[in-house]
Amino acid sequence: MQVLRTPDECFSNLPDFPFAPHYETIRDASDVDLRIGYIDEGPRDAAPVLLMHGEPAWSYLYRGIIAPLKGRHRVVAPDLVGFGRSDKPAETTDYSYEKHVAWMSAWLVALDLKDITLFCQDWGGLIGLRLVAAFPERFARVIVANTGLPTGTGMSDAFQTWLTMSQSIPVFPAGMIVNMGTVRELSPEEIAAFDAPYPDESYKSAARIFPTFVPVTPEHPSVAENKAAWKVLEAFDKPFLTAFSDSDPVSKGGDVPFQQRVPGAKGQKHTVVQGGGHFLQQDKPDEIAALIDSFISETR
Repeated sequence: MQVLRTPDECFSNLPDFPFAPHYETIRDASDVDLRIGYIDEGPRDAAPVLLMHGEPAWSYLYRGIIAPLKGRHRVVAPDLVGFGRSDKPAETTDYSYEKHVAWMSAWLVALDLKDITLFCQDWGGLIGLRLVAAFPERFARVIVANTGLPTGTGMSDAFQTWLTMSQSIPVFPAGMIVNMGTVRELSPEEIAAFDAPYPDESYKSAARIFPTFVPVTPEHPSVAENKAAWKVLEAFDKPFLTAFSDSDPVSKGGDVPFQQRVPGAKGQKHTVVQGGGHFLQQDKPDEIAALIDSFISETR
């Protein structure tokens, strides 16, 4: 496995992102070391708030949420392998849904995070909810936003359009893709920050291949694993909140299965984030930070 590492200078002078990087090295099943980058802000003796990003973003997605939370909470925001400051295996064949779950499981155990409040969106949910299913004892509560845990039952027209586009465009414009998924227009500097992890197309193998891993047909790999994860979630009685946005055609209606199937979702103050796109963290960061903070306070 050839592993690429984005030069540090690519991450200099990012707007509104003063947070120091941290790193943890894990061992891949093929005996290759992979360095995972993450943000770790706030008091170390506080219970962690785990913020998990999706495709094709990285922890920069959470800059407006980390800042207001870090005074009261330990805020941890990892970069998935292939994204952000994390190492990037060079070939699309180096990746799979199950490898991502294994990599982030190893990272979670290495940091020994416990009493976790998870906020997850997009692939942050597809992977993060698998972590909840694998380590339910480590999680105190969960907030899901614009995500799902699909089991091969089909896809929306919006996702089909995205899947086709992602596999056919010759240049994968990560920053512009994030901008397309927001209600507000990102600044050129913000768009450049989402492009920062990728000096050229060779660094984008994970971003390019990720959409094909979503198990939307019965034949997809990971359908069985996600069904097994749902069995755990269907017994998860800790606080579980949905906070989907009102302007995301990809995940529209995806909050309902969680509300109906997860015991911990019963009686919670589920919300719809008004004026939020797919990447609602860019549109409503203050609202999301306040939601996380109040959910923790109300469910202690």
